[in-house]
Amino acid sequence: MENEKSTSFHGQSRRDFVKQSSLLAGGLLAAPIIAEAGQANYFSGAPGVIKVALIGCGGRGTGAAVQALSTKQNVQLVAMADAFKDRLDDSYNGIVDSMKATPERVKVAEADKYVGFDGYKAAIAKADVVILTTPPGFRPIHFEEAIRQGKHVFMEKPVATDPAGIAKVLETAEKAKAKKLNVVVGLQRRYQTSYLELYKRVKDGIIGDITSMQVYWNQGALWVKPRKPEYTEMEYQMRNWYYFNWLCGDHIVEQHIHNIDVGNWFKGEIPVTAMGMGGRAIRTGKEFGEIYDHHYVEYRYADGVVMNAQCRHWKDAVSRVDEEIIGTKGRVICDRGRIVDSKGKTIYQFDKKQENRPYQAEHDELFAAVAAGQYKFEDAKRGAETTLTAIIGRLATYSGQTIAFEKALASGLNLQPAKYAFDAPPPVLPDADGNYAYAKPGITKYFS
Repeated sequence: MENEKSTSFHGQSRRDFVKQSSLLAGGLLAAPIIAEAGQANYFSGAPGVIKVALIGCGGRGTGAAVQALSTKQNVQLVAMADAFKDRLDDSYNGIVDSMKATPERVKVAEADKYVGFDGYKAAIAKADVVILTTPPGFRPIHFEEAIRQGKHVFMEKPVATDPAGIAKVLETAEKAKAKKLNVVVGLQRRYQTSYLELYKRVKDGIIGDITSMQVYWNQGALWVKPRKPEYTEMEYQMRNWYYFNWLCGDHIVEQHIHNIDVGNWFKGEIPVTAMGMGGRAIRTGKEFGEIYDHHYVEYRYADGVVMNAQCRHWKDAVSRVDEEIIGTKGRVICDRGRIVDSKGKTIYQFDKKQENRPYQAEHDELFAAVAAGQYKFEDAKRGAETTLTAIIGRLATYSGQTIAFEKALASGLNLQPAKYAFDAPPPVLPDADGNYAYAKPGITKYFS
């Protein structure tokens, strides 16, 4: 889930892009695939076509599919899979509507629309490139299957919700590397022109040595879907996946990961520990499942540098989605595309007219590499490391403990259900009044 209005000028929102993509697609030219020797197995079916399967048909999946189909390559959507038929149908109709200018790019037969928990396997088998956009709790098993079948992957962040899932993604990342399969993770700031220009200047020493970082994802309330009498508990939680950790990982993992990733990226490493605080101050009702509405984490790197990370969902409170990188000679204010010296004087300002559409750029670069038979993208490992950075922040705020990155990774902590089925119990269940237990610092413990 993304806050589509979170920045002042960095490209357009996902919703706006989906609405406008049919206009953009009309001006795109199909390019033939020229595979390098020995890499013809990247493609299947008709010559020159890159076949795509969409796994997870919510709003982000619909947007990602349209972005894939709006690249310059000869791309066709040939299969879709989701746990729910209504979501799959809505997504399909949305994609068709967005691609009116190039309808030949949507080639999903009714037989290739898969509903349920296991349909992803058959959908993956139809494609050359797989888009993974389910709730992130499913990402490790879907990524594992895509690489097992030899497919290139675009997968949304986060890539897991627990340390056991991270371990699986890291193992699968090595297999993808061995097979020379491209993997792009949707941490789109790394594909965004303004951030790339800021990063380049920081690496050139414009702010000196990094001494601290401040990262933010503070916004208002999000969606809630009411319980219906016909829902099993599993379906209810799947419909409201944002509020259950086995599916979402809490908003520090699902959303704030973007800002945390910027910190890790600019610092050039991952933190060794996390400590912090959080709770449920405003969003306290049973409809909000088990997650917190605010987190504040102090991440400490090996050299002692601290990244302070804050995120919250409070209605009518100050909103800010941004990162500041502070150095010995100045600081970067990422959302403004600005670098100032130690006295506050602007020494670099990114021209917002030069900004790209980073959500589109991710797909442009991935499909260009696939079409050329090139192996260029190994995002899975760093995506997993950043996801675990966010996860140890959650574990720290939930417990009040200091959580070590390596200890968490080695813990094997697994939040997933024993069985994925609508009649199976999910990992957390409500009490007689419909309330879900949630973590309490000082009482909840990890790895002790």
